[in-house]
Amino acid sequence: MNDRCEILCHEVLQGPYRRIVFHAPEIAKTAKPGQFVHIRILPLRDRILRRPFSICSADPEKGSLTVVYKIVGEGTDVLSTMKPGDVCEILGPQGNSYSMPKDDEKIYPILVAGGYGSASTYFLAERLKQKGAFLTGARSGADLLLIEEYRKLGFDVRISTNDGSVGHQGFVTDLLAHTLREAGDRKPVIYACGPEPMLIALGKLALTLGVECELSLDQRMGCGVGACFACVIKVNDKTNADGWRYSRSCKEGPVYNAKEVYLG
Repeated sequence: MNDRCEILCHEVLQGPYRRIVFHAPEIAKTAKPGQFVHIRILPLRDRILRRPFSICSADPEKGSLTVVYKIVGEGTDVLSTMKPGDVCEILGPQGNSYSMPKDDEKIYPILVAGGYGSASTYFLAERLKQKGAFLTGARSGADLLLIEEYRKLGFDVRISTNDGSVGHQGFVTDLLAHTLREAGDRKPVIYACGPEPMLIALGKLALTLGVECELSLDQRMGCGVGACFACVIKVNDKTNADGWRYSRSCKEGPVYNAKEVYLG
C-alpha cells in the first residue's frame, strides 16, 4: 500500500536518534512485528529511491505508525527537519514478520537488539502476551534506546556496552547464557535485530545451543519490493551445488530463522 501520510509527532530521543509518528491508518491496520516501511522523503525532489525503516509501533485504533531512526546521511538529515503537518509518501507494510507464539504456548521470549535494532523488536514486545528478557547492546550508553519503554511492557532489561559505560562491558551475546538458564520449564525463543556481524554470531550461538532463533537481517535496499536484488543475503539451499543461494531480504525477509541463514 502506498499512502501519503501526515506527520503527527516528531521528537528527539537522544543525540542523533529521532522518533516520528505518522497518520497511516491503512498501514497500521495490517502491520506486523518485524515488517518495515519504505519512505519517500518528499523534500528530496531529486531522489527517486525510498528509505527503509523498521516499524517500531502501529496502533490500528488511532491509525498511527511509529518509526525510530538515526541521522546517518542526507535522507535522514532532511527527514529530521520535517515537522508535524508535513507529508511523506509511505509504501508498506513490506516484508515478512516475526512468528507469533500461540496464546497458550509456554515460551520464554528473549529479544536481542544491537543499537537501534531495538526499534524493530519493540513492536514485537508490544504484541507478545508472554513476557521475557530484552538484551540490548551498543557502543556506549548514548546509543541505548527505548530502555524504559521495554521495562514498562514487563520485560527484564539487560544491557551491555562496548565501552562499559552502562551495564556489562562487552557484547550483547555475552548476556545470553545466563538469560537462557532462567527460562525454567518454558521454551526459550530468540528474536533479534541489529548489525549483521552481531546477528551472524548470535545465529551461530543459537544453533550450537539448540535454541530457536529468528534474525531480522536488515540490508541496504533499492526498490524495497523485490525487483532490484540489491538487498540479497545468503541462505542455505541444499539443491544448489554451492549449498546456498541469494534471498531478497525485502521480499522473503527481513526476518529469517537462523537455520535458514548461510552463516559461513
